[in-house]
Amino acid sequence: MKRNITLAIDADTLEAARTLAAARKTSITRLLAEELASQVGRERQYDQAKTEALALLERKLPLGGTPVARDDLHDRAHLR
Repeated sequence: MKRNITLAIDADTLEAARTLAAARKTSITRLLAEELASQVGRERQYDQAKTEALALLERKLPLGGTPVARDDLHDRAHLR
């Protein structure tokens, strides 16, 4: 269900938004709705990834797969 909101912005920003919306052949309302949906989506993805990473840490599982030996990380194996 869609709901309307009221937004107060300065005149210069409103004029720039009108120009931007016209250039994109859309409305200011659609521009704002899409941007808010995008930001909310990114925040939800971040929260989900954080929750999953913290759960892995609690179970003491390595993140990203098989642990790599220190010498392999620093390419020191050839010095032996």
